[in-house]
Amino acid sequence: MGSSAGFIAKFGGLATMLRASAGELVVPSGHFWTISCHLGKRLRPPVIAPARHFHVDIADAQFGSVRLTGRLRHVAGCRKLLLAVHGLGGSSSSPYMLDAAVAAEAAGLSCLRLDLRGADLRGEDFFHGGLGSDLRAVLASAECALYDDVLLLGYSLGGHVCLTHLAQDPDPRVRALVAVCSPLDLHAAATAFDEGAHVTYRRHVLGGLKQMYGEVAKRRSNLPLAVEAAARIQTIRDWDDQIVAPRFGFESALHYYREASAAQRLARISVPTLLLSAARDPMVPRESLLPYHQALSPAISVVEKSRGGHVAFPRSFDLGEEAAPGLESQALAWLQREGSVPRTQQL
Repeated sequence: MGSSAGFIAKFGGLATMLRASAGELVVPSGHFWTISCHLGKRLRPPVIAPARHFHVDIADAQFGSVRLTGRLRHVAGCRKLLLAVHGLGGSSSSPYMLDAAVAAEAAGLSCLRLDLRGADLRGEDFFHGGLGSDLRAVLASAECALYDDVLLLGYSLGGHVCLTHLAQDPDPRVRALVAVCSPLDLHAAATAFDEGAHVTYRRHVLGGLKQMYGEVAKRRSNLPLAVEAAARIQTIRDWDDQIVAPRFGFESALHYYREASAAQRLARISVPTLLLSAARDPMVPRESLLPYHQALSPAISVVEKSRGGHVAFPRSFDLGEEAAPGLESQALAWLQREGSVPRTQQL
C-alpha cells in the first residue's frame, strides 16, 4: 500500500486532501479521483453474475472479416439490454465495465460488455473512435436481436463510439445513451493527452495499445507498421498518425480527427443522451468540451461534476435519480427513465 500511496501522491492527489494553512479543505484534484478510484476498484473488484461468451463477425473492406467479442449476461424474460462500451486501452473486464454489469444485474437488465476491435487480445484488428457502425453490427447479431430496447453506456472513447453510432445510422431500438467522460473533439483530446503532465497515463494507455497491436500482428501481415517500430511510439498523436490513419484510410492523424470526431455530428442525435463529465478530468479537459455545448441537439443533456476525475467519481455520485448513489446505478436509472419515453415523443 505504501507504493500505491506514493503513486497517488506523485500527482498531487493526496496532497490536495490536506488542509491548507488557512484551515480550508482543498478540493481533491482530478488526478486524485482518477487514480484513487481506479486503484480502489482493482484492489476490490466487484463480484458479478456469470456471463457467457459473445461474438459476432463483421465484414471489413481490408481484412475481410473481423470478430468482435464480449461477455453477455442474459436475464430470463428480459427484453431490455444494457450495452456497455469501454474506453481506449480498456476491455470488457475493466473495473468500470464490471460495475456496469453489477448495476444492470441489480436493475434486472441483461448486459453485454463489449470488447471493441482487438480489446480482447485475440488479434483480429484494432479500433478507433469513429467505428460507430460496429455497434450496429453488434446489435444486429442473432443474440442481440432478441431485445426490444437497448440502453448504451459508453466510457471515455467508448462513449465517443456510441455518439458516432447515434449520429450516423443508429439501431432503432436504442433508447438512450450516457457517455461518461467522453471526448467530443479527438484533436483536442489527443493534444491534451500528449502533454508532459500526463506521461504516466499515456504510457499506461499506449502499453495496452501496443500489446493489442502485437497480438494483431501475429494474425495479420498487412499492418501499417512493424511491431518493433510501433513499440517505440511515445504519443497518442503519433499512434494515430502511424497506426490508425493508414489502417483505416485516413491521410493523417489530423484527417482522422477531422473526419471521425463526434463534435461535428452532435446536432444530428435524436436519442436522449447525457454527456457526463468531471470539471477536473485530467484526460478530457473541460476546455475541449465547452465549445461544442452551444450547438447540441435538443436530445442531449450535459452534466458536469466538480468532484471526479477521468471515468472516476465518488461513491456519493448523484444525478438526482431514485436509485442508489454511485455512477453506474445513477446512470442506469437515468437511462431507464429517459429510455422509457416512446420514440415518437423523443422525436
